[in-house]
Amino acid sequence: MLFSSALRSTVAVLALSLGLSACGGQESAPAKNDASAPAETASGKTYQVALNAEFAPFESMTTDGKVEGFDVDMMDALAKVGGFKVEYKHQPWEGLFATIQNGDADMIISAVTITEDRKQTMDFSDPYYTISQVVLVPNGKNVTSVEDLKKLGKVAVMTGHTGDLVAQKILGATSDKIVRLEAFPLAAKEVESGGVDAVISDSAVVANYVKLNSDKGFTMVRVPDFAEEYYGVAVAKNNPELVNLLNTSLKTIKENGEYQKILDQYFAK
Repeated sequence: MLFSSALRSTVAVLALSLGLSACGGQESAPAKNDASAPAETASGKTYQVALNAEFAPFESMTTDGKVEGFDVDMMDALAKVGGFKVEYKHQPWEGLFATIQNGDADMIISAVTITEDRKQTMDFSDPYYTISQVVLVPNGKNVTSVEDLKKLGKVAVMTGHTGDLVAQKILGATSDKIVRLEAFPLAAKEVESGGVDAVISDSAVVANYVKLNSDKGFTMVRVPDFAEEYYGVAVAKNNPELVNLLNTSLKTIKENGEYQKILDQYFAK
């Protein structure tokens, strides 16, 4: 999902456990992934968590206004073992990073790729998921290499995502072949309708789309030139206490099996 805005999807309140109390130990109250619910002020500190809920299976919005997905369940698990609570705030990807810079949110969990460019303006937790950029193509489009991508007419990307950066490197930063859209669902519709020839996006998101739309004949193509990327939880610069809390909590849920349980729920073959 996802480099800095120069190159390349919250919050429903969820008074669950992500209220990062540095002394941690206390179990947080049950979460309520409701984007409109008020913050809970009972025991444990409550952290505001921003995300763009348009990037399933990592984050998406239900019809009744609740945020859900792998990132949400993982953050809930971090909050539980870390003794804090969280509130989720859903908003557009554009401007998402500004929420931690201006104090509107304490952290961002939204399939954010850790990049050197982003680390200049924000800090990150340890990586929690590995992906690569892939190409979503419909029937009749033969793409197996970067050279094949160059021959296509239009290629969709999400503005500010890493796929945008990849497309710029391949086609040129000002290429009129690049079609920038706000969210993956819009890009998927464009390739379905023939408005674009392909979409470049994160492997887990494209794989999820292909799986849920198996009747449409789309293919996910892995291009060898695309490097691995790592997702992390973003926080404002110079907040080592919060970064340490996230890292300690992440280590705990990996050791106690909760991380693997959540991973299997969303990505089991």
